[in-house]
This record gives sequence, structure tokens and C-alpha cells, in this order.
Amino acid sequence: MDFPIQPFMDEDACYHFLLDLFHPEGLRCPRCQARDGFLIHRYYREPVLDYRCPACGRVFNAWTGTAFQGTHFRPSMLVLIIRGFSQGVPTAQLARELDCSRRHLLKLRHKYQSQAQSDLDRTPLKDTEVEGDEMYQNAGEKGILHPDPEDPPRRRANKRRGHGTKENDRPPVVGIVGRQSGEVRLEVVEHADQPTLEKFVEQTTTPGATVYTDEWSGYVHLPELGRPHSTVCHAPGRREWARDDDGDGVREVHNNTLEGIWTGVRNFLRIFRGVNKEYLDQYIAIFEWSYKIKKVTLVFLRALLGVKVVTNPSP
Repeated sequence: MDFPIQPFMDEDACYHFLLDLFHPEGLRCPRCQARDGFLIHRYYREPVLDYRCPACGRVFNAWTGTAFQGTHFRPSMLVLIIRGFSQGVPTAQLARELDCSRRHLLKLRHKYQSQAQSDLDRTPLKDTEVEGDEMYQNAGEKGILHPDPEDPPRRRANKRRGHGTKENDRPPVVGIVGRQSGEVRLEVVEHADQPTLEKFVEQTTTPGATVYTDEWSGYVHLPELGRPHSTVCHAPGRREWARDDDGDGVREVHNNTLEGIWTGVRNFLRIFRGVNKEYLDQYIAIFEWSYKIKKVTLVFLRALLGVKVVTNPSP
């Protein structure tokens, strides 16, 4: 059940929250970087005032040069939009609750998610033990018209057998999770073949890290890359989920941590009722952020909105 809350939002509080988000060191003239003496040029969008810089004459407001430049949304609407994107609220639901264009919100979502994706930490994990695995997510061409009767849209519920590919609308999502740090690296790829998996493991781990996976053949040459490798067999007949190889009573050979993460990924994606495969990597990036920080932070919000914080002292 939708419950519109926009009418109950305090515009001044939302404006100052966004002002601090975009301008943590205070509002500056975007042209000459002056800080003081601004003259009010227009009041009509209060609390978003237009200012004139006395030094260079530039007219600007708090949104000039930011992700919100040119928007006519009130501050409370902007806060609810970024809140909805951060929490994974479906675009259609958000558009109904805010009484605005779903198409416009979807365009904003893809823009902001792309910015958040580009700011994800991609440095190799320092863990000495990691788990590797891959999942296959149904993702076709949602939102794309198919006027040609010879090229109809794919039916829902893709039930292709075997390992999927991006081409057949089951893009692989590959993942590495560190056992000591708990950090995760996820990536959407074209194919889950041996070259792709080896490259991913090399980029996300350090030499000497032990990698635990299932028995998919794409991982068999990891020892040649300086990564010790142990596997469990999930195949029918074995149904092996964890194994103790060193006899210490702890079944260390498993990839159950990553299997649990895949459950979280599917639950996160399910509420969107289908994601276009061209944007799947963005949604996976937002999930990775949520897995990493649990609670929304200024670092995440600035990544989402493409805010580059300037720490140099003013001239």
C-alpha cells in the first residue's frame, strides 16, 4: 500500500540537508569561488534562492553545477527521490507516491546509479581466504518496444537450462567475498567462462589468497595464478556443502557465505519485477553498496549524486 508522505516534509530542513550534502564547506560562486556577500536575485523558489555574486555578477543557486541543476522539484521531493533510490524502492511505486513521471524518475535512477557504481571500491581484497561463485539472473529487454512481429519480446520466466549468458538474457553475476574482512566484489559479465573468471579473481584478490569455490571448471587453473584452490561438489549424488580438509573440526571448504549473498541479491532485484540487462550492473552496484555500509552515509549519497568534495582552502 502506497502512503504519500511528501506533503508532510519540511522544505527548509530538506534544503539545508541537501545544501550540506553538495557544499560541505559552504556555498561558493561557481565562477570565481567567492564565499561572501551574495545578493538575493530571485525569491520565487524559496527556500532555493537564486543569488548574484558581487564579485563577478554570476547568478546561481545551490543546485548550480550539481546533479540537480535545472530541476523544478522541491527540496522535499529531491530528498524522497534519493531516499527511494538508496532503499531500492521500485521506480513505478516512487512515481505514484510522488505524483511525477515514471519515465523521468527512471532516467534519473540510471544516471545516479551509474555514478554510484563508478565510485565503488575496486581494490583487491587483502583477505587470505576468499570465496568465489557466480549466479545467473534473468534480465532481458524490459522497457524496450518490439514493433517487429518477427522479433517479439522474450516471454517472462526464462527457463533456459545450463549456464546463462548476457546474450540469452541470463547474465552471469560473479562475486568474491573475503572471509576476514567480509567485503564483497560483484560484477556482471558477458560469460562465466574460464578467462573471465580467472581475470576477475586476479583483479579482486591478492597472490597467495586461498579461493574456495564449487567445481565449475572455470576455476580449475587458479593455482597457476598463485591462488590456492579448494572446491566443494554441489552436484546431484554428492550434495556436498562443506568439508573439513585439515582435520581441525572446522569445515572450512565451502562457499556458503556467497550463496547467502546471492539470496540477498535476488531478494533485492525481485521487487523491481524485471530489470533491463543493460542496467543490471547498476542495480548490482547499489546492492553492493547496501551490503557494504548497511546504513546510508554521506559518502554513499555523494557517490550517488556525483559530488566531488573540494577540500582545498578558498583562494
